[in-house]
Amino acid sequence: MHWLEIQHWLISWWQDATAHKGWLVLFGLVAQAMFMGRFVVQWLASERAKRSVVPVAFWYFSLGGGLMIFTYGVLDRDLVVMAGQMPAILIYLRNLHLIRQEKQRLGRIDIRAEAEREIVTE
Repeated sequence: MHWLEIQHWLISWWQDATAHKGWLVLFGLVAQAMFMGRFVVQWLASERAKRSVVPVAFWYFSLGGGLMIFTYGVLDRDLVVMAGQMPAILIYLRNLHLIRQEKQRLGRIDIRAEAEREIVTE
């Protein structure tokens, strides 16, 4: 396949993929980027700790990205996307609730445990 044929095919594919969706495609791509961001946060936290760590920010990115992808599914009338995100959203909310309960139970913020959960961006 020649470069011009590949370029033409890619342009044609993009036009077909975005036809009649307009801003919804951009919203979906932003949602996917946010959802992907949770893995970047988790990876960086683990690299800093030199062990596998799941920071609180991971759950917030998961929740935000999941809600956005679910919204995309609603707007695009895609039941598969909606069904895939709904249970995950409930799990993200539950994890954030458990983290909040743990902090309340401790009655204070444990600096060492907090450092393991959060990435300090400088």
